[in-house]
Amino acid sequence: MKYYKYETHLHTAEVSACGRASAAEQVEFYAEMGYAGIIVTDHFFNGNTTVPREGLSWKEMVEKFCVGYVNALQAGRKVGLDVFFGWEYSFLGTDYLTYGLSPKWLLDNPQVMDMRHWDYLKFVREEGGLVIHAHPFREADYIREIRLQPRNVDGVEVINACRSDFENKMALEYAKNYDLIKFAGSDNHRAYGQEKLAGIKTKNKIESIVDFVDVIKSGNFKIFNENN
Repeated sequence: MKYYKYETHLHTAEVSACGRASAAEQVEFYAEMGYAGIIVTDHFFNGNTTVPREGLSWKEMVEKFCVGYVNALQAGRKVGLDVFFGWEYSFLGTDYLTYGLSPKWLLDNPQVMDMRHWDYLKFVREEGGLVIHAHPFREADYIREIRLQPRNVDGVEVINACRSDFENKMALEYAKNYDLIKFAGSDNHRAYGQEKLAGIKTKNKIESIVDFVDVIKSGNFKIFNENN
């Protein structure tokens, strides 16, 4: 049976300060790997972003934030790779992948930057968005504590291709214990330099980011983990 593979978690050098591959390079890589589509999830304004935090209007900030997605979308059209929009919201090292909401939604909701992070999670979900807790047990010297929000997220990234087996196993137990959606992504910052890949595969082609949210919420997908 044919499956359509999707990358759910990647960054572009245009918008994520930690990104090492351009949007076009990411598209080229995933097209060569036989993927049907990718979701660009650059670091949001409260994360490791290239977007200046001062001196810009909200409209200007959103426009700069969408550059990676727009570049990927244009490159994807040339090679037949579908590209969808999302972002990775951060709170002191705790990260949430946000799907289902558009650049226009961001333009219309500047108040999200003034919300407490649990209020942000609640609001996004009320607005029809999907929230996945990314690499919840990630350890780093700048992360002082692990924060879990099991009542305010839809799912958990139980496979992150950049994290250790131990961290992913802990994430899986978290998802099981709270009956949360089990999710996977590569967290790809490097395109061809990414050694391991993870994501979802579906029987039917995903047509839009709203369709993606529906697929995830319905459970009509499989998670996978593979070597590049």
